[in-house]
Amino acid sequence: MRVIAGKYKGRILETVKDFSVRPATSRVKESIFNILQSRIDWTNASVLDLYAGSGSIGIEALSRGAKSATFVEQSHKVAAFLRKNIESIGADKDARVWIGDAVQFIETSGQSFTVVFTDPPYADTDLVQLPVAIFQRGIVAQDGVMVMEHPDDIHFEPTAHFMPIDTRKYGRTVVTFFKAGKEAHE
Repeated sequence: MRVIAGKYKGRILETVKDFSVRPATSRVKESIFNILQSRIDWTNASVLDLYAGSGSIGIEALSRGAKSATFVEQSHKVAAFLRKNIESIGADKDARVWIGDAVQFIETSGQSFTVVFTDPPYADTDLVQLPVAIFQRGIVAQDGVMVMEHPDDIHFEPTAHFMPIDTRKYGRTVVTFFKAGKEAHE
């Protein structure tokens, strides 16, 4: 797995050898960043990479100029690879790793981020509720974007807190982009 573009382009990222982590494919990652290109000023962006795994999405954002990235990963074993990847590219000063449950982070963080990437385990039963929790807690900044990778059997309808603005399908994987609804920051 490699960084696709930016100042860390071509750098190799490592992950656990078992199948406990499902890294975004290069095709999906490249598509996500192509879509965000016109929406995000990376030089001022703060990024949250929930369910970070190897950190490839958050590291890609840092490579493209994001100001900072917070990585949330529950597994200590996987977080060790994540930290190693951050150190190997020299992004220590711009990155923070939080080891723990993503939902607990959402509930207690109190921070807002320009871009929130989330790629939860597909077996999670509360996937439909994840955007609700994220937007209700103000985790996505007012002009920010949330990007969620999920299975193709899940569909999101607009709510008072968020609205899907784009959806792309890659085989059985779907990537949905969200922005805050009118009540999200009132």
